[in-house]
Amino acid sequence: MPPHHPGTSAPGRRALLTAGLGAAFALALPATTASASPPSNRPFGRFGSPAARLTERTLYVHPGGLGDHTTVQAAVSAASGAGWTLVLAPGTYRETVVVSAARTGMTWIGASGDPRDVVVVYDNAAGTPRPEGGTYGTSGSATTTVQADGFTALGVTFANDFLRTDLPGNPGTQAVALKAQGDRSAFFHCRFLGHQDTLYADSTSLPAFARQYFAHCYVEGDVDFVFGRARAVFEHCHFRTLVRTDLAGAPYGFVFAPSTAGANPYGFLASRCRITSEAPDGYYKLARPWVPSSDTTARPSLVVRDSVLGPGIDAVAPYANMRDAYPWQAQRFAEYRNTGRGATVTVPENRPQLDAAEAARATRETYLGDWIPRKPCA
Repeated sequence: MPPHHPGTSAPGRRALLTAGLGAAFALALPATTASASPPSNRPFGRFGSPAARLTERTLYVHPGGLGDHTTVQAAVSAASGAGWTLVLAPGTYRETVVVSAARTGMTWIGASGDPRDVVVVYDNAAGTPRPEGGTYGTSGSATTTVQADGFTALGVTFANDFLRTDLPGNPGTQAVALKAQGDRSAFFHCRFLGHQDTLYADSTSLPAFARQYFAHCYVEGDVDFVFGRARAVFEHCHFRTLVRTDLAGAPYGFVFAPSTAGANPYGFLASRCRITSEAPDGYYKLARPWVPSSDTTARPSLVVRDSVLGPGIDAVAPYANMRDAYPWQAQRFAEYRNTGRGATVTVPENRPQLDAAEAARATRETYLGDWIPRKPCA
């Protein structure tokens, strides 16, 4: 994504990202799991152990050596072929991970059931120098990259704790926590933590219409922190916009930045979600369209429906242009039956609304087609 006002990030954010603590994170969890779980004498919970596996294709990851592997990438690399399950013991896994296209049908399960206990995190950014020369770029900055179809995660935190102060004056502040490219990718009760470009919902190629599903997830960031060209459905998710100390005024950033291919009839759908903010009222836009140089025929698509938009969203002008050549009014943006101060319709031409017939088609079933996401047995 294009750079946006590099500067200083909120103090202490790295510690919160890595430890997975903080009141804002608790908002994403059911009341029964609002506090972090204590260490368990059974690091893999009820998901078996290396001595008593759930299945022959189950691998156990434990940072202290009580599993088959101590890192997530080592377990992914060992899981050759399709249909593997990785059970991740509580811990902070500071590493980058790539799930290659050949590893279809892979499932990750956070053993405690609380996503704050299992954190996969690194701190590469687009402008971070590579050891071999050059920089990582936005795609290369991802802590976790999933290229395989049929990937599922339950109860895991995906984080990028890069801070703008790590590269002062460098415009390459995009820092991706998760880049999902595969079709039929599902995430249940997961967290995605970062600042700019936190969650990259993408596909493996321009003609590929990757379907992705996010249920009861928490996503936070500041600039374009949910972006990409996937056909992605978000249900019962919590999006939280962060405060910024490097900017004197609004806007601080944008929640969504879809780059839907023109041939794809469906882009992002957020249904029964909520948006809260650490920032002052009205300091965030709901979305802006991303028409990348690699696909100038893109027609970004976003529907936000039956959701609660808090006062952090600019109700008067909730959308903005990323490039003047591709105004947001020419894209496919719409809302339906949203509530909250950030959803107040004060200038109707700035808030396109679906009619009843259009809303009847803006559903998970329409977007995902014949695929029904299945939550792993917990």
